[in-house]
Amino acid sequence: MKRKLVTMLIISFILFIGCAMLIESKSILNSMNFSFQIWINNIFPSLFPFFVLAELLINFGFVDFLGELLNPFMQRLFKLRGESGFVLAMSMISGIPSGAKYIKEMYNQKILNEHEATKLLTFTHFSSPMFILATISISFLNSAEIGLLILIAHYATNIIIGIMFRNYYISEPINSNFSLINAFNKMHNKRINNIKDFGLIISNSLINAIDTLLLILGVISMFLIMSTIIINNLNIDIYTRSILSGLFEMTQGLKYISLLDYSLKIKTLLATMFISFGGLSVHMQVISIISDTKIKYLPFLIARIIHAILASALIYFFFDLWLTIYI
Repeated sequence: MKRKLVTMLIISFILFIGCAMLIESKSILNSMNFSFQIWINNIFPSLFPFFVLAELLINFGFVDFLGELLNPFMQRLFKLRGESGFVLAMSMISGIPSGAKYIKEMYNQKILNEHEATKLLTFTHFSSPMFILATISISFLNSAEIGLLILIAHYATNIIIGIMFRNYYISEPINSNFSLINAFNKMHNKRINNIKDFGLIISNSLINAIDTLLLILGVISMFLIMSTIIINNLNIDIYTRSILSGLFEMTQGLKYISLLDYSLKIKTLLATMFISFGGLSVHMQVISIISDTKIKYLPFLIARIIHAILASALIYFFFDLWLTIYI
């Protein structure tokens, strides 16, 4: 009976969304245009080259090279194998949800097992530096000096979470010493043993990158449509609307937050909370990327809640001191 009730509720919700799309077509078109503008102006140009580059580096053994060099650092700090340092470094540069994409590639290549991948996913949720320093600080908050504080709080909290989760699925310890010669030999052997030819690797990298980016576009559009319909049918003020929008899709939430008459400190705190949690849209992107693997989502969700709380707490306590020093 319960399953039939759930089925009825799901179908009713889908039909409600469908009817609302017809009734509120203008709002839906605006949401679709906004999602496409986010994708074409920010997401595609920032993620596409890194997705292709990362897959090429994984296929040609650079991960094995970097893993040998980073093994002492990753083992002592996070109790993970050195290869996971590749995901940590690349996700810092390229932004959300690249960490999930790189982890899945390394999982499929059997470089990471399901437990290591699940653990690594918890602390590789990074918004790109350009998005924070340009889009958030200048376009949304109109304060260039505050961008670096958000970046530090957002990135430092990820590292703290990695340390907090260090005893969650500990990788088997291996030799913590490293050698450049051994690292190069590992990379060379991986390239030699890869039976795919160069053209096939390139074409697969391009196809996989585009498929993932189209998936991201679809998820963003879907959540913007849902949030638009739900919010339009609720009698709520602009402040609650901004918070709900940010929980659904963080970029739309950041846009609304910038229009509020809150102080810069509160806007900065909310912006940091939004990007650290990621919004339900980002969570669905991560779920979609790892859906055909054994990588677990729940630890990622717990880590994002901790991330949002800790990062916003850092902003709250250090905001005034930061402005004093910066100015």
